[in-house]
Amino acid sequence: MKTQQEYIDQGEQYILKTYNRFPVVLEKGEGVYLYDADHKKYLDFGAGIAVFALGYGNEAYNQALKDQIDKLIHTSNLYYNIPAVEAAKKIVDASGLKKVFFTNSGTEAIEGALKVARKYAYNKDDSKDYEFIAMNHSFHGRSQGALSVTGNSHYQDGFVPKEFRAVFAEFNNLEDVVSKITDKTCGIICEVVQGEGGIFPADKEFLEGLRKVCDEKDILLIFDEIQCGMGRCGSLFAHDLYGVKPDVLTLAKALGCGVPVGAFVVGEKADGALVPGDHGTTYGGNPFATAAINAVFDQFEKLQIPEHAKEVGAYLWDKLEELKDKYSCITGHRGIALMQGLEFDADHPVGDIVKKALEKGLILISAGNNVIRFVPPLVIEKEHVDEMLSILEDCIA
Repeated sequence: MKTQQEYIDQGEQYILKTYNRFPVVLEKGEGVYLYDADHKKYLDFGAGIAVFALGYGNEAYNQALKDQIDKLIHTSNLYYNIPAVEAAKKIVDASGLKKVFFTNSGTEAIEGALKVARKYAYNKDDSKDYEFIAMNHSFHGRSQGALSVTGNSHYQDGFVPKEFRAVFAEFNNLEDVVSKITDKTCGIICEVVQGEGGIFPADKEFLEGLRKVCDEKDILLIFDEIQCGMGRCGSLFAHDLYGVKPDVLTLAKALGCGVPVGAFVVGEKADGALVPGDHGTTYGGNPFATAAINAVFDQFEKLQIPEHAKEVGAYLWDKLEELKDKYSCITGHRGIALMQGLEFDADHPVGDIVKKALEKGLILISAGNNVIRFVPPLVIEKEHVDEMLSILEDCIA
């Protein structure tokens, strides 16, 4: 059996270095805790970057995947399979939209959504000169298409030429968005709650305004709920809190709770934009991945996950407000339910706090400009919030 350091050394030797990883080898999980190869215990408030909503070791979820492995893992999209058909119905029924395309990741879901908008516009005027309006400080993924609508040049530079990038507007500034709409605009894309950008929820009036202008201009409205969707904001989908429906919705992360799977979902207007031959995937929607989606939906209903996230999220909000009032170095607090952020002043780099918390057995992640992001498993209890705050306050002090 190798030591933790031996695994780290081997990883450094053989894995392409695109991450500055922490010197920890995580080996197993239980509930809302993770354990490294040296058996050290960590309270997880990152959930694999908002993925593991059900926590670690949910028996029903695990058993559903084991059962599907014994039945069928993969065929191809040349055929139907039972889990995919059942998962599609669950998503459509829950979202009130019309059709689903399954992908392998959130980035691929974004790519598909962009293709839908382009093809919708193309079907109207047979032009190839289209552009998107996206939001400053947004994040939509790492592929070139997704990067083209990601409002952060740090991610784009070196990969997406400026002429291929979207037109960027200020998030929550409807007037700025409207001023940038032209005859070339085929879609507007935004996160309902900006995640990587620093935990910024959309204003209700902003989303309502986007919906109205997209209807008036006959362009598609795309909501990215890859991080903020699937119960994290206290409702199954974050846009439900606003009463505004998109034409295309993108999902991933907690959709599969650890199994790599995503989806884009189209409403009435966007249905039919893509026809056979327009889009495809080898692995997307395979029986194993969609069995995970079915298990997630079943557990969300049984455990009332969105309601639980709303309740514990309110408790987390109050406790973080108390912390903000206590320490002058905390300059902001934002978020919804179990997607919240604390912003610190420049003299208190959150990277240092995150590192110190890890040493004390607490996993936190950062976002945006000096923000600690709180996106724990959605099954956490108030006692876990108290445990987290005790460690965090010790690190701040």
